[in-house]
Amino acid sequence: MQNTAEEKTGGFYAWYALAILMVVYIFNFLDRQVIYILFGPIKTEMAFSDTQLALLGATSFAIFYTLLGIPFGRLADRRSRTRLIAVGLAVWSIFSGLTGFAGGFWTLFACRVMVGVGEATLGPAAISLLADYFAPSRRATVSSIYSMGIAIGAGLAALVGGALIQYGWRNAFFIVGFPGLLLAVLVFLMREPARTAPAAAVEPGENAGDWRGLIGNRSFLLLCLGYGFFGLATNNISVWGPTYFDRVFGIKPAVYGYWAGIVTMLAGIPATLLGGIIADWFRRRSGGGRMLYGALLSLVSIPCWLLVLFTDNFADHSTLVIGCGVVLLFAGLGWLGAAAADATEIAGPSRRGLAVAIYFFTVNIAAYLIGANVIGKISDLLGSAQNPAVIKYALLVCPVCCLLGALCLWLGSRSLDK
Repeated sequence: MQNTAEEKTGGFYAWYALAILMVVYIFNFLDRQVIYILFGPIKTEMAFSDTQLALLGATSFAIFYTLLGIPFGRLADRRSRTRLIAVGLAVWSIFSGLTGFAGGFWTLFACRVMVGVGEATLGPAAISLLADYFAPSRRATVSSIYSMGIAIGAGLAALVGGALIQYGWRNAFFIVGFPGLLLAVLVFLMREPARTAPAAAVEPGENAGDWRGLIGNRSFLLLCLGYGFFGLATNNISVWGPTYFDRVFGIKPAVYGYWAGIVTMLAGIPATLLGGIIADWFRRRSGGGRMLYGALLSLVSIPCWLLVLFTDNFADHSTLVIGCGVVLLFAGLGWLGAAAADATEIAGPSRRGLAVAIYFFTVNIAAYLIGANVIGKISDLLGSAQNPAVIKYALLVCPVCCLLGALCLWLGSRSLDK
């Protein structure tokens, strides 16, 4: 069903749709990240290495999440986006719940693979929907409101996962997974908005079906590389944060989950919301303003990472460590709306789904398939089985990637300015 003029400019139904999609994104990150806070009891029961934990927490999820993102992005450009999201939500909710029945590494791995398959439907379709519901001048702000689902979902994953550890890690998956089926029904019933340009339209100078046109765009390539490096560092706060604080500072997952959940929501919600507003302010001053803003966030993260990794006594320096954590979370979530807005703007109406899918593909390859596994492997090579605290040296990968990300985003901002 086509939307009304009111919906196109951000009327009531557009805001309703944004609210529903944000809740879906909350469930997306809750189901994705709850496993990280449960690494401890899973490792104890299954006797897994850090490399195996990384495979479960990152690789299993990312294999099809990244590979299917691009075809699902093209599907979102041609078919009903609301139904695509609804089916994906049902799939990932079922397999998130079924994770609690897993009896070994490969059954856990298979369930996490299917969570990734379901979640691959969301990003391109949701961003494309929002681009058709709201005017271009609001896209970074709207994308940031939608992206608050990351902060809320990640915060709830830490809070709920930490609270449910006492009842067993299997029950945690039952509780966070299966309720998503009810939300899938609401999404299925949502109205599909009219596209701002026909799905098959070709804009002057662009081939709508040619992904090479996007990959060959210098600004888009630097956007993907820059946020890929930055996303690697950002994502591993969630992947290895509970393990790092347990091994280095002796803070158990239940305690970490409680405080990390609160801090993630207190820092992350304003970061995602204000991040888009600030990014749009930068954009009004120059064509590459949003990418310059992303570069600044990446640079600010470097000293915070170093302070967290090389502060040995948490009791004496808790204010410093928590303060750096807040800055890292704010910086790590503040770029999401800006990145999505730039991706859709560079691509044009007929390639939005594809552009967002390629951007997500790059970021998730870096964050999940490369980053988490490299850190886990380095930790094992440094002898984490004998000295668990060596994980701090493996995590030095993160500030290095922040530096590389800042460089790519700065170059990208200059490219867009031209």
